[in-house]
Amino acid sequence: MGLKMASPNGGDDFESSLLSFENLDRASPDLWPEQMPGVAEFAACCKNPITNSPPKWMAELEIEDIEMLKELGSLTTANLMEKVKGLQNLAYQLGLEESREMTRGKFLNILERPKK
Repeated sequence: MGLKMASPNGGDDFESSLLSFENLDRASPDLWPEQMPGVAEFAACCKNPITNSPPKWMAELEIEDIEMLKELGSLTTANLMEKVKGLQNLAYQLGLEESREMTRGKFLNILERPKK
């Protein structure tokens, strides 16, 4: 099994056979539909110049909330995962405590509805 080496003149023929002279008009929305609906409107919305006013979601935050966001943003991935695990453990403990208190309330009959 032998390989044929392309001659210098034959290489030009091969390259010219790969060229395409097709003209694609990207202006037509029928030929190039929007891949994800809504992206064009979102992009147009985000092209507005940056203003000095904070975003709407940040308007209601207090100073402590902003400091917490900065703190969480500065954590490494491992530290952030540890923080998340700590929050999960805290939520679990809170659930256990709530369950005990509900059981206690049930035994003390403080959760019964008053009879009319």
